[in-house]
Amino acid sequence: MNKKRIAVPTLNGMLSAHFGGSEYFTIYDVVDNKIIDTAILPVPEHTTGSYPNFLAAQKITEIIVGGVGGKAITIFNNFGINVFLGANVKETKLLVEELLEGKLQLTGNSCNHEGDGPESHGDHNHQH
Repeated sequence: MNKKRIAVPTLNGMLSAHFGGSEYFTIYDVVDNKIIDTAILPVPEHTTGSYPNFLAAQKITEIIVGGVGGKAITIFNNFGINVFLGANVKETKLLVEELLEGKLQLTGNSCNHEGDGPESHGDHNHQH
């Protein structure tokens, strides 16, 4: 039995284009490539590393994102969470279904924040 727990940062029911701008996370529990359960989790306070650490504590195995900072990607990778970067904004369930079918289209990191505030991601490379 193949189990996955997929997170999608969500804004207005759709993928949040910017990871840090999420209203909540939509979580999909998947067994043998079939969605068996869905949950909504409120986002924690947005500080450096808070979202990846929170999601790791929820036993997330994959995350679908539009744009995200390099520090977050590093933290996800350190927890063994697969990051699907550069997804287009659309309904979260559709993105998960596309991922499970091997049809998810990724365009590269859409994150473009600069600076040192909580919305910043420090030094990281963008793929355009």
